[in-house]
Amino acid sequence: MRKVIAAFNMTLDGYCDHTSGIPADEIHFHYAKQLEKAGVILYGRTTYQLMEYWRDVLANPTGEKHMDDFAAAMDKVPKLVFSRTLKNVDWASARLATRGLADEVRELKQQSGKDIYVSSPSLIIQLTQLGMIDEYQLCIHPVIAGSGLPLFKNITDKIILKLTNTKVFDFGGVILYYDPA
Repeated sequence: MRKVIAAFNMTLDGYCDHTSGIPADEIHFHYAKQLEKAGVILYGRTTYQLMEYWRDVLANPTGEKHMDDFAAAMDKVPKLVFSRTLKNVDWASARLATRGLADEVRELKQQSGKDIYVSSPSLIIQLTQLGMIDEYQLCIHPVIAGSGLPLFKNITDKIILKLTNTKVFDFGGVILYYDPA
């Protein structure tokens, strides 16, 4: 059975605004390798539209290996987009979900293949509430943002997690790997 992995960048104070983190080369290299392990990545509309930036990088390489490698990895991984407003997506490796999140994820988990990555705050929250996340990979940037979108907004039940691994980056960020206890 495939695992559902919530992988996300956040600040030390728990906010998940892509402009608040530190865009270190080693983060892009790390996530390019992670995307090779992904069978599909789930996005909400907002995050999907932010990630479309990488299509431009793929079409017009920057000459910076970490950026160009990440763009290539992002392009290859299948993307499943959950949106009430988008009517279509034109990225060849993306498709719109046709059913609810829980139904889509249950079906994906039953299929063979690589793991399912979730990289939108709203989807991480919903799947956390449904008890469907098998692993959290939270990259904490050494930044106190002071405000923004909290990653675990609207989580009202206490959830105990078990730390299974860590990865420390030279820029001071750390990925904390947790499984539900």
